[in-house]
Amino acid sequence: MEAGKELRQALRAYTKKDNRLAYASLLGNLAVYFAAVAVSILAVGAGLWLVAALGVIVLAFAGVRLYVLQHDLGHLSLFETRRQNEFWGYVVSPFTMAAYPQMRYNHNMHHAYVGDLDARETTEINTMTLREWNEAGFWKRLYYRLYRHPLVLIPVGSFYTYFIAYRWPKNAAQVGLGAILAHNAALVVYFGLLYAFAGWTGVLIVALAIWLGGMLGVFLVYLQHNFEGTWWDRRPDLDPSRAAIQGGSCLDFGWWFDEAVANITKHDIHHLVAAIPSYRLRGAHRELEKTHHLRRIGFGEALHAFTLKLWDEEAQDLVPFPKATARRGVVAPAE
Repeated sequence: MEAGKELRQALRAYTKKDNRLAYASLLGNLAVYFAAVAVSILAVGAGLWLVAALGVIVLAFAGVRLYVLQHDLGHLSLFETRRQNEFWGYVVSPFTMAAYPQMRYNHNMHHAYVGDLDARETTEINTMTLREWNEAGFWKRLYYRLYRHPLVLIPVGSFYTYFIAYRWPKNAAQVGLGAILAHNAALVVYFGLLYAFAGWTGVLIVALAIWLGGMLGVFLVYLQHNFEGTWWDRRPDLDPSRAAIQGGSCLDFGWWFDEAVANITKHDIHHLVAAIPSYRLRGAHRELEKTHHLRRIGFGEALHAFTLKLWDEEAQDLVPFPKATARRGVVAPAE
């Protein structure tokens, strides 16, 4: 993909790191996070339920944004030095619910195999092919239908990921048991302090915000690679540049939303050049749209993406579940 190589070269101009912007983004995020915790707790104590609800929503977004910045730290792309990135990666871990070394390792594996149908275990959202669906039995199909249903994928997926799976994440033993044990101990201390200062009110407020933020996170993670027009392939035919640009999305939900999630919406160019700091992604995307075709996905198209369930290798497109299967195994056209 020649255009991908040209775009990758053009994106190198946006990889410069700036500690001033990094600290403004990270420390500002932490300030909002702790302010939202305090306001929510005080509002519940005063019976100001609307204020408390708004505080929890702000806290949820602050948690998601902090997770995105931790993801930047895992790419060593937020601060100028490796030491700074790694130091802050560990510091923010209790507030993102994700142990830094495991998050970094698993996410970098995802980058290494993006768009690879033979390495789908590295993806955050499981996607079956149409052929696999046709060959699957009743229980496997039922499980997959439930798994891909938005009312299961988003709320249940959020709870499972942040409260269960991340306590012993994928590749935990391979990356290091000590880091996981230390991270979980830090979580006990964090929630212990919340309980000491605000009782169960503090604990439940933060837990609720984590669950809500996790739902936003699952929503975004799904849309990063599951949408109409995305692209997958098998090696040796897999083109990494095409898998990044065509297989990654750019969500167009407005400036405020971009800022609220640290520009992770610009996932296409992030996958092409992961060294671009989050505070440069939006500007890079805007400038390169003038000379390169970079597709944007609006909110309506994003909602439509949740009706797409299976990768059709022949059509090279993400499609809905088939309407029916004939006796000889011929699949009716998808809607």
